[in-house]
Amino acid sequence: MAKESGIGGTLTVDDAGGTGRAITNDVTSLTFNSTRGVQDVTGLDVAAMERLLLLNDFTITINMVFNDTTDTGCFNVFKATSDNDTRTVVYTHSGNTLTAECVLQSVNWNRAQDGSLTGSATLVLANGVAAAWT
Repeated sequence: MAKESGIGGTLTVDDAGGTGRAITNDVTSLTFNSTRGVQDVTGLDVAAMERLLLLNDFTITINMVFNDTTDTGCFNVFKATSDNDTRTVVYTHSGNTLTAECVLQSVNWNRAQDGSLTGSATLVLANGVAAAWT
């Protein structure tokens, strides 16, 4: 596989009603982590670290501009923060697709001094199934 830039990816996130919405046009950047817990099990009898891998986790932070268009705007996807439903997050780039079932942990909106209105949403793994690339 060739080296590539991050230009051209797509991001779809479920709204509170469970409908996947392509919000790529509103997203200015995103960061995701697929982490594993690690337990230190080093005994006194060894000269190097011993570790066990534990549970998988996933977090995604989406940075965006305000858009309240009915079906495609990021505001409508993230305005309902009191639901307890899972949100399917799908990020696709260069034929590779990352999918995770998440809960919406937080949404922050910022109206800056220059008049810009931006936001960020953080979603975390919901159901014990690790995020996976296909």
